[in-house]
Amino acid sequence: MHPDSQLDAAYWQQRYLAGQTGWDTGGITPPLRDYFAQLGPPDARRILIPGAGRAYEAEYLHRQGWPNVWVADVATAPLQSLHQRVPDFPPQHLLQQDFFRLAPTPAYDLIVEQTFFCALDPGLRPAYAQQCAHLLQPGGTLMGLLFDTEFSQPGPPFGGSREEYREYFAPYFDFVHFDAATNSLPPRRGRELFMCLRKRAQ
Repeated sequence: MHPDSQLDAAYWQQRYLAGQTGWDTGGITPPLRDYFAQLGPPDARRILIPGAGRAYEAEYLHRQGWPNVWVADVATAPLQSLHQRVPDFPPQHLLQQDFFRLAPTPAYDLIVEQTFFCALDPGLRPAYAQQCAHLLQPGGTLMGLLFDTEFSQPGPPFGGSREEYREYFAPYFDFVHFDAATNSLPPRRGRELFMCLRKRAQ
């Protein structure tokens, strides 16, 4: 996290402890579940879910048999929640770390975005795109959901537009899919952008 950002570990820990987690859907969302379903049988691919929160996506993948799922969050509370729900999730795959300080070795094959990008200070968005590219293998995939809308209340979450987002990712990724999600949860319908981006070979 940028040293000047107020959205630090203490901020997010307090949000969890206070139950101020309006982004928490209580389970994996349909667009991500459907994407995971077409990945094929579990294999050794390294999957990272940054800013994972309670990490329902990691829980889902783990229960499907994927052995190399990693989650990162700056707050302890959501990682503890995952550990309590899924006691056999590998503890060494729970990273209480700043996403921007994660090491790129070994590189990841897939990064899953779910309400992390919108929680970041918008000034960090170019660095987010760069770090995702830094952490991925050449040809690796960044996929997930972005809010394609503006919010009336001050963030987080912070909104934006697909045109803005495209500028951040274009230097590093080819756009496989970058369009409105068709299977969002009802409260988010028409406000989510589904992205599937492939890191260019260097």
